[in-house]
Amino acid sequence: MSIIKKIFYIFTPIILGVIVSIFIDSSSTYNVINKPILSPPGIVFPIVWSIIYLLIGISYYLFKKNYIYDDRQVSIVYYISLFINITWSIIFFTFKAYFISIIWIIILDILVYYLISLYKEKYELSYKLNIPYLIWILFATYLTIGVYLLN
Repeated sequence: MSIIKKIFYIFTPIILGVIVSIFIDSSSTYNVINKPILSPPGIVFPIVWSIIYLLIGISYYLFKKNYIYDDRQVSIVYYISLFINITWSIIFFTFKAYFISIIWIIILDILVYYLISLYKEKYELSYKLNIPYLIWILFATYLTIGVYLLN
C-alpha cells in the first residue's frame, strides 16, 4: 500500500472533522444551550473527537491493509457513516435543528454498530478500535436528546 493511501485512510476522518469545526461555531452554541446532566465541558469534545477520528482512520487503514478481499460493503458503510458523523455537527450547531439531530445521530449509531459488526467478521482489530467510537456516539445521542428536551 502506498504512503499516500496510508495517509489518506488514517487522516481523512481527522481532516474532515477539522474542516467542519472551522466552519461551525460549536463553542458559542454549546455555551448557551441548556445541557443535560453529565454534559462535559466544551474543551472535552475536540480532544475526544481527535482521538476517536484517529482510531476510526487507523481501523479503516488496518482493515484495508490486512483484509485481502475487496469489501465494498465495509467501504460504503464506512464512508456513509463518516458523512453522517460530519453533517451531524452542521445540523446541530449551525441549523440548531435538535430534533433532526436526534434522528441523524440514531442513524449514525446504527451505521457504526453495523460497521463494527462487519469489522468483527473480517478483521478483529478494526472492530476493537471502533468500540470507543460507538460508546462515545451513544453518549452523544443521550446529550442530543437532552438538549432537544431542555431547549
